[in-house]
Order: sequence, then C-alpha cells, then structure tokens
Amino acid sequence: MSPFYTRTGDDGSTGLLGEARLPKYHPRIEALGALDEASAALGLARALCQTPQIIPVLIDVQRDLYALMAEIAATPENAERFQTLGLPRVQWLESQADNLFATVPLPAGFILPGDSLSGAALALTRTIVRRAERRVAELLDTDEIKNPILLQYLNRLSSLCFALELLENQSAGLETTLAKK
Repeated sequence: MSPFYTRTGDDGSTGLLGEARLPKYHPRIEALGALDEASAALGLARALCQTPQIIPVLIDVQRDLYALMAEIAATPENAERFQTLGLPRVQWLESQADNLFATVPLPAGFILPGDSLSGAALALTRTIVRRAERRVAELLDTDEIKNPILLQYLNRLSSLCFALELLENQSAGLETTLAKK
C-alpha cells in the first residue's frame, strides 16, 4: 500500500497536470488552494444543510469545482484537454439562483451571517469563493489561464451561495439579520 505522502513537495514545489512544477506560493497554486477550500466549505455546508433538495446542487457544484481545479492545474499544453466547464454550467448556476431568489425574500440591505449554522457555513463558503474568484481573475489577467468562463462560474457561484444562505435561514424559521439596525 502506498503512503498518503509522496515527499515530492518537500522542496517547496508542487506538480501540475503535465510535466511542470511550480513553487507552492505561485498564483496558480494559490488559486487552486482557494478552490480546494471552497469545495471543503461546500462540503461543510452540505453536511449541515436543513433543506434536502439543495444537497444535490451542492454536490454538483463540488464536482464542477473539481473540474475547474483540473483546468487550472493543467499545463498550457494540456489545458484544452481539461476544459470541461462551459457557458451551460454558468447558466445552470444562474437558473438555480433565480429559482431560489423567487422563493426567498431579498434582504433590504447588507446582512450579518450567522442566523443558522448551515446559513453561516454557506456565508463562509461565499467568501472563500470570492477569494478564489479574485485569484482566478489574476490568472486570467496575467494570461496564466485562458478560459473566462471560469471567472463567470465563480461569480455566479457566490450569488448562489448567498441565495442558499437565505433559504437555509428561512428553512430554520429564522429571519436574516441586517447589518444596520
């Protein structure tokens, strides 16, 4: 049985999908780390979720993030092979968020996360997704990656997380707390 470690990163580098290695502090690796955190936060939210019908949505999103990470981890010569997220997935996220916004009232201002445990997990997820979005924007801006759909996907995902937070608060029978009294 092989160990859970490879020791290949002991020199401060990590491998891409291809022959290249990058320093662990490289912007591409930072983006991958933020996306990995976003997926883990989605998993936490899924475990705490009070609304059973959103669990498959969260699983689909986690799988999309896995594909997104593969595309970002691919070397330039392999990038096209790993390009699986397209405009239909962005539109799917939009439809999920639109359906939710039709069923939960939009707050009259900024909110304070924490009204329900699952809602708080989704708020945390949203902020991690926003960080991943900033890291992916940097990669696009510096031509490290080429697919602008990835940025659109993350932007819509943060909106979906907000809608899911509101739904979870509502499902728990709690009003969402506004930031201003």
